[in-house]
Amino acid sequence: MYEAVHARPDGDSTVARLALTASEYGYDGIVVRNHGDSPASYDCERIRETYGIDVVTAVEIRAEDPARASGFIGSHREDQTIVLVHGGDPAINRFAVEQPAVDVLAHPMAGDGGFNHVLGQEAARNGVRVELSLRRVLRQSGGRRVQALGDLRKLQELLDDGDVPFVVSADARSHLQLRAPRELAAVGEVVGLDASSIEEGLAEWQHLTERNRERQSDSFVEPGVRRIETASDPGTDADDGADSDSDGAAE
Repeated sequence: MYEAVHARPDGDSTVARLALTASEYGYDGIVVRNHGDSPASYDCERIRETYGIDVVTAVEIRAEDPARASGFIGSHREDQTIVLVHGGDPAINRFAVEQPAVDVLAHPMAGDGGFNHVLGQEAARNGVRVELSLRRVLRQSGGRRVQALGDLRKLQELLDDGDVPFVVSADARSHLQLRAPRELAAVGEVVGLDASSIEEGLAEWQHLTERNRERQSDSFVEPGVRRIETASDPGTDADDGADSDSDGAAE
């Protein structure tokens, strides 16, 4: 299972400190989801070797309108393993679920945003995961926590009804805000999410990572088809061959 985090300067802890705590809590990886205007500086390979945990590059895009969001997606899609769009605005929410290039719609219920069955259908059709963020439930109290619980229950019901893919996160901004999977499962029970759903949502970060890394590899042609190196024949480049996972030949 993976967890998605904000690191310094977007958060309070370094990527290395977050990785250490996440590994102690039993996570297999962390997704560094800093906003585009606050990128973190870190060495993925060094942290992986030191703490035995995967570190995934990502960006959470914040934009005032869909046109700007589209431009940011184009700028980051090839460089980042996972691309999230920070929701909470009706126009941004609608834009994000309509874009196959977007991996995750984050915070759809924040601000003036909202989510409905129509957006759920678009998210499912385009393979956009919707985030069930436990941040507000974990860190707020009183009336704000009650509102957060209500929003999360409503969102969870909509995702269930439409069979919409989702991810789960505590959206930690420091290593002190990280929670072990079992702790998140306990919080999930309050909003009607059983332990298996929490685990599924945490595991989905890993599935996205593996899928996108494959797509970004030099051997990827299209889903189910990979380019393979072959012995060079006269007048033939070594990388002209392609291998398909299906029975048909790749064109």
